[in-house]
Amino acid sequence: MTHPFTSSAASRFLRYVTFDTQSDERSQSYPSTPGQLVLLNRLVDELKELGVADASIDQYGYVMAALPATPGKEQVPAIGFIAHVDTSPEVSGANVRPIVHKNYDGRDLVLPDDPSLVLREADNPELKGQHGHDIITASGLTLLGSDDKSGVAEIMAAAEYLATHPDIPHGPIKIGFTPDEEVGRGTQYFDVTRFGARFAYTLDGPQCGELEIENFSADAMTVTFKGFNAHPGYAKGRMVSAVKLASEFVHRLPRHGLSPETTQGYEGYVHPHTIEGGVERSVVKMLLRDFATRGLDEKARMLTDLAEEVVRPFPTASVEVERHESYRNMKEVLDRYPEVIEHA
Repeated sequence: MTHPFTSSAASRFLRYVTFDTQSDERSQSYPSTPGQLVLLNRLVDELKELGVADASIDQYGYVMAALPATPGKEQVPAIGFIAHVDTSPEVSGANVRPIVHKNYDGRDLVLPDDPSLVLREADNPELKGQHGHDIITASGLTLLGSDDKSGVAEIMAAAEYLATHPDIPHGPIKIGFTPDEEVGRGTQYFDVTRFGARFAYTLDGPQCGELEIENFSADAMTVTFKGFNAHPGYAKGRMVSAVKLASEFVHRLPRHGLSPETTQGYEGYVHPHTIEGGVERSVVKMLLRDFATRGLDEKARMLTDLAEEVVRPFPTASVEVERHESYRNMKEVLDRYPEVIEHA
């Protein structure tokens, strides 16, 4: 069955992806980039246009709104729906040009702005289940931003549908749009009391109809190596290159496990995703993932011990390790409230 893009969700999505909302983990502001606020403010305007009068944005960029219960459902517990507007800092989100591939039939999908990028069923088995559907991709020069503007569009489309169909009974519904999820700070200033729902669902999954009830616990780690610089012509016995210390640290990471490219399922990993710096100071940024929070502690100790081992032979070198909590496995909470899963 073909689903033409005449729906509110799809048309909204095609608009939302054109907003550059790439987040920036190096930024000290909140949200980390001004572009996120442009879309967040636009969402407030659109919610008000739908008649959601209390839609608002706070000083941190969190958008919240409420659809009141229909008559007779006022005492039903409020339920929330949440999505994030930011896109990954790893790939450009500027000047996104969405391409609609009509009536997909298994053919190769060539991205026109970079014909070397081709989506093939052989490489992407999930495409086999999409025959007869239209598919949206980026043009080849940027990411698309479906994570998580598809969730944003779905929530907005649902709000529009409920607002225009008051005959559908429902309890109080809370809506939340957040910034900076991709850099691990999406809930940093989220005001749960203001949001007003004890339980909520995040629309940020890969497959239609799929309900995720657990996820990795995640931390970020910054490992800073400090070397000793000297003029290259007089460096013998004196220079200690922080670049080489950082490189040695990465080289000593496990090669046959504990990495995204060697693990699957419930297997945790550590992932060095950025190296930057020079002879005097070099920084390795790491992602830590484990389904059990205690597993993060074990991985953090392993990385700290390894970093200290790398600098130990060099008295003029040092290393600093910073660890920041990103998020935790939702199952640790959901196990205490199984009704959230039962009613999904």
